[in-house]
Amino acid sequence: MILIVDDRPENLISLQKVLQAHNFEVDTASSGEDALKKVLKNNYVLIILDVQMPDMDGFEVAEAISGFSKAKDTAIIFLSAVNTELKFITKGYLSGGLDYITKPVDINVLLLKIKTFYRIYEQSRKLNEVQEKLLEEIEFRKQAENKKDEFISIASHELKTPLTSVKGYIQLLQRSLNKDDKTMAQSHLAKASVQLEKLNELIVDLLDISKIESGKMKFNMQYFCADNMVSNAIEMLQQSNPGFTINKLGKTNENIYGDEMRLEQVVINFITNAIKYAPGTNQVNVTLNIKDGSLYLAVKDFGIGISEEQQSKIFDKFYRVEEHSNRFNGLGIGLYICSEIISRHGGKIGVNSVPDEGSEFYFIIPITEEVATNNQI
Repeated sequence: MILIVDDRPENLISLQKVLQAHNFEVDTASSGEDALKKVLKNNYVLIILDVQMPDMDGFEVAEAISGFSKAKDTAIIFLSAVNTELKFITKGYLSGGLDYITKPVDINVLLLKIKTFYRIYEQSRKLNEVQEKLLEEIEFRKQAENKKDEFISIASHELKTPLTSVKGYIQLLQRSLNKDDKTMAQSHLAKASVQLEKLNELIVDLLDISKIESGKMKFNMQYFCADNMVSNAIEMLQQSNPGFTINKLGKTNENIYGDEMRLEQVVINFITNAIKYAPGTNQVNVTLNIKDGSLYLAVKDFGIGISEEQQSKIFDKFYRVEEHSNRFNGLGIGLYICSEIISRHGGKIGVNSVPDEGSEFYFIIPITEEVATNNQI
């Protein structure tokens, strides 16, 4: 939009009509003070500014406008019938003007100048957009690189811990065997097996994220009984966590379309996290039902909970809640893998949580092949 500033109404009206006839959007101001108010409220590509005005002349108006951050990209053309000497033209450029035209004005020349300023403004705007996107991309890559470095450090630590434990238990096992102490040997062997299972889970997660990154994660999609899958996962985790009661709420006899092994992986991750992040509690609820052609599964704990801000990041790759990162081990990729699995099923994953009250992680997926396939497109 163009702002014309002139204290003479006849000049405003005549120039406004000419510019509007050439499809320019035009605004007017009859004084310097009026112009400043409008510049603060509106965005202008160009200001055509009369020099000779009472109270505030054009130079004073231009100098004031140059101090507005909002108008830093706005071009100013001075028009003057009286102040045509070189010193006034020079003052116009020093005041922030990009051009100084003396009257009488050749309207064709003025129109060419206006079109040129519009073109420059548009090019400048596009360059600014490109620059902002480049800066955002640079910042994003920096953050990604930092997360990657942090992940490598965490992964090295997490892999080293069970390896060190296994090594220690094997040494103790050898001593027990030398003493022919079978009971102690069996105890050390069982503890080593637990650590090896932790190591196996870490390696599986690392392999999964590698497959996701390369697009090579395979899915064996077929119809299966969701109720049996959930019951099997609960039974397995209940045996390894006898101090927790895992309640199954709801039941379905319908078969659903999906990869049973991958969906069981999500359920196990949800329940394992529910137990892990709820110290001092002894109950986890697993809700299962089918409604409106979709399977709904939720795992609720009564533990530490997650803040609202962190809930929006919890499914991001490598994300770990900082205040709990030293207290609880993990690579920060389990929930990311879960979100990718649910996405490949054409579903939705989410969390509802209140700090110090607990969290409920859930997913919703269509139960038929047709809908699941359409949702992935």
